[in-house]
Amino acid sequence: MTYILQNVQVVLQNSIVSAANVWISEGKVMRIDSGDISIPEGEYERIDGGGHLLVPGMIDVHIHGANGFDMMDGTEESIQEVSKACAASGCTSFLATSVSSTMEDLLEMIRSVKRVIGYEVGAKIAGIHLEGPYLNPKRKGMQNEKYLRHPNLEEMKLIFQEAGSLIKMVTIAPELPGGMELLSFLKERGVVIAIAHSDATYEEAKQAFAAGASHVTHCFNGMRPIHHRDPGIVVAAFEERHVSLQAIVDNVHLHPAIIRLMHTMKGPEGMVLITDALQAMGLGDGNYIFGGHQVTVSGGIARLEDGTLASSTVTMNEALRYTVETGISLTDAVQMASTTPANILELQQKGTITSGLDADLVLLDDEFKVLWTMVGGQILQL
Repeated sequence: MTYILQNVQVVLQNSIVSAANVWISEGKVMRIDSGDISIPEGEYERIDGGGHLLVPGMIDVHIHGANGFDMMDGTEESIQEVSKACAASGCTSFLATSVSSTMEDLLEMIRSVKRVIGYEVGAKIAGIHLEGPYLNPKRKGMQNEKYLRHPNLEEMKLIFQEAGSLIKMVTIAPELPGGMELLSFLKERGVVIAIAHSDATYEEAKQAFAAGASHVTHCFNGMRPIHHRDPGIVVAAFEERHVSLQAIVDNVHLHPAIIRLMHTMKGPEGMVLITDALQAMGLGDGNYIFGGHQVTVSGGIARLEDGTLASSTVTMNEALRYTVETGISLTDAVQMASTTPANILELQQKGTITSGLDADLVLLDDEFKVLWTMVGGQILQL
């Protein structure tokens, strides 16, 4: 299908082009221009954007579930439901993210992802993010302690036998016995190595970053806090130019001042918006089972029985809106939601609205509600 999107505000990396036209053919953006144009009769289907925002498809590197479905269910239906929910919220690519579990449950989750790839009904699967099980019980957050264990190289080799190159990101606690050995194994395979649910000291974090870790999962959450005599992971990450940070921007996990601090320290090229959503995303308040725990969502906030935060219910379009509301520019917020995660995952055809790249696009109204989502040049019917 060939389209021309007319009368849109196109959000580019450093500017916004008003009253723009975006030409799309064979799943790619062909060109961007503005003003009145002559359109060859019958060659393009015209779509009026109504003056709304057109942003590159957002990319969620950390999502567990949505619409009542958990990707750890091990079913194709669960993966597809998350794919649909992502697309409905302006996310066009995502990493299917695990939680700490038995080995068999993890392998079944991987198998279900493999069966769905290439047949997604919504957002495309860019790979798998393993969040655990090699995490520190002291900073477990909502991770189920009975499944946490020390890094095990033989176990990880078995995971790679099943998943292969689908493993794009692994979150570990590098201070655990075997952590640095595992880090070396993952680096050799080109995996994005992330730190979280970790009690690593500043010195241990610096060692991990020097050895190949390059990312911090849900920064500030699930890790040793900053102290003026014990700086911890976050300060170590601030000092390393190659290290990027995830942010759950939902008005719960991070204070707006902390979001601005992260942005000041890292810039939009070093900061990634995520949902870290559980299956309550899209459903709202109620009781759920997540990671083997009873989780209650009240007022949109998910907590365990002891009050511990248990992931989030935020969507990517909401995270984008909240980020702008903190005072960060729209262009920077879009970069953090789309461009930076694409760069981190080396998705070279995605992340910006540029001639020759994939037509993964989202039209948003003034309140950041999704009007439609396009994946590979096709507007999805969700």
